[in-house]
Amino acid sequence: MKENPIRSTPGIPMLLGLLAVLGFGAYLIYTGANTGSVAWTVLGSVVMVVGFFCLFGLYMVEPNQAAVVSLFGKYVGTVKENGLRWNNPFFSKKKVSQRVRNFESGKLKVNELDGSPIEIAAVIVWQVVDSAEAVYNVDDYESFVHIQSESALRTMATSYPYDQHEDGQVALRSHAAEISQHLESELSERLADAGVEVLNARISHLAYAPEIAQAMLQRQQANAIIAARTRIVAGAVGMVEMALAELQKNGVVQLDEERKAQMVSNLLVVLCGERSTQPIVNAGTLY
Repeated sequence: MKENPIRSTPGIPMLLGLLAVLGFGAYLIYTGANTGSVAWTVLGSVVMVVGFFCLFGLYMVEPNQAAVVSLFGKYVGTVKENGLRWNNPFFSKKKVSQRVRNFESGKLKVNELDGSPIEIAAVIVWQVVDSAEAVYNVDDYESFVHIQSESALRTMATSYPYDQHEDGQVALRSHAAEISQHLESELSERLADAGVEVLNARISHLAYAPEIAQAMLQRQQANAIIAARTRIVAGAVGMVEMALAELQKNGVVQLDEERKAQMVSNLLVVLCGERSTQPIVNAGTLY
């Protein structure tokens, strides 16, 4: 089922013409009643009935709205011309908004790729682009969009971990653009048969489920501490290497291997310790 645009008659001239027809029918009835002519009365009645019936062919189409027209259950076409329009009174018209709409899904509780329960929600921006498919391919396209959006969001959330554990790994929290693109493509595939185009899809809420939030926070803190310690140790080792190299280069003091090891140990304690160290000045000899 694809959209088939059809033309319609401007409604205002048609309305004026039908009012004139009704007036003419009333005049015939009035004339027949005054002259006693049954023929004029019957003719006037017929004209008024036809004119009144033709009024049912008038309908309004607003901007960014389409009227899906059918005749006895058979799809005829779609009218998109704005304003007051007129078509065959036997046509039934179903209006479909083609404005851009958005909705925010409820907070869904799902398990991410690693199996941890999370809460996730998304904002979906969508628009009807094929009115015939929206009306005839699904029973209720608005409900269809909402249900399929939540289903796509669940499917997407189970495909990625919450946090990035490896370099280059796509995660829900760290790769918003990639996640949004995946969700948008997933929705577009599901909603294509309903004549709906997904304009944008973005995560609006993302968090661990309350029952594991504290444990996950501790894990994140531990990962942050490990990363910081790794950087501190790497920097401290580089500084110790530089200090030993400068001492050897300038010939300030000659240290044996045991004293070098002791110096390295002391420098690493000073550089890697969380608290300030209290140096002890040796007033005697080095040995």
